[in-house]
Amino acid sequence: MSGASREALASARDSFDALLDNTSVDAAKLAEELAAVTALLDREVSLRRVLTDPAQPGDAKAELAKRLLTGQVGDECADLIAGLVRSRWTASRDLVDATEELAAAADLVAAERSGALDDVEDEVFRFGRIVTSDAALRAALTDRVADRSAKAALVRELLTGRANPVTERLVVRLVTLPRGRSLEAGLTALSKLAADRRDRMVAVVTSAVPLSDQQKQRLGEGLAKLYGRRVHLNLDVDPEVIGGVQVRIGDEVINGTIADRLAEAGRRMAG
Repeated sequence: MSGASREALASARDSFDALLDNTSVDAAKLAEELAAVTALLDREVSLRRVLTDPAQPGDAKAELAKRLLTGQVGDECADLIAGLVRSRWTASRDLVDATEELAAAADLVAAERSGALDDVEDEVFRFGRIVTSDAALRAALTDRVADRSAKAALVRELLTGRANPVTERLVVRLVTLPRGRSLEAGLTALSKLAADRRDRMVAVVTSAVPLSDQQKQRLGEGLAKLYGRRVHLNLDVDPEVIGGVQVRIGDEVINGTIADRLAEAGRRMAG
């Protein structure tokens, strides 16, 4: 997002955090309602254009949104959406992106309240690795002509009883309403959102063998010192790295593997 949309999203996040600070608000219910509004705005192009029309007063758009949603969602959800449409948006789809993010964030709050946020974060990451390594599964989940209910049923078959219900809900929404993103990009966005919820960075750590608890602790502390904030480690094992570890944080890669050192030595010899 850029310009007005970035400012609108920041304001929406502040309102969301203030609302969810009240533990009496049912975060899971709010997530479900926000997800329903996301689907509505994604489907009804003319509606979202009206709600983001810069020529219309913000209060008038907010009132329209509340009239449409009254009786369909709870007051908390209606108030959040009214605040969203009262703001200015650079593009109408940015409003849908923001609503979708708040829906996912509400589910993550539900996980956080139950002490399961770490589990959800790890499960989303592991699911992404499974999808990446299984071409048939990825094809089934991303088939554009496949029935949405069939894809949702497949996700539930894979995750029910094996993952937290929040993880299941997040992944089901992602595969049934991808909104033009790749499945991998959607899972990465969810992982980052979970990390941001805990004010941490996400590091994908690849090693030849599983790291010991002591190694994970030292690596986490070292990265936290380097970046000045907590870093959550998503761990992956790949025998091809031969030894050492590779750490990827966003677009930055820190290589400390034997394979990398051998490759570098080979390049120097060839030069």
